[in-house]
Amino acid sequence: MFAAMLGGLKILMVLFLLPLCLAFFAFWVWMLIDCIRSKALSDGEKIAWTLVIVFTHAIGALIYLVAGRKRAS
Repeated sequence: MFAAMLGGLKILMVLFLLPLCLAFFAFWVWMLIDCIRSKALSDGEKIAWTLVIVFTHAIGALIYLVAGRKRAS
C-alpha cells in the first residue's frame, strides 16, 4: 500500500512539480535578463534590482515584474 502511494507521488512530481519548477526558473532568468538589459533603469537601479532578483528568486522576479519593470514609452 505504502509503495503504491510513493509511486503516485513520483508521478505527481514528474507531471506537475517538475514543469512548474522549470517554468519558475525560466521566468526568473527572463526577469533577470530584462533587468540587466533595461535602458529605462539607471546603473544603481539595475544593481539593486539584480540583487533583489538573485537573492529572492521567483518572489523577487515577480516583484520586479510588478513594481520595477519600466515599459518603454
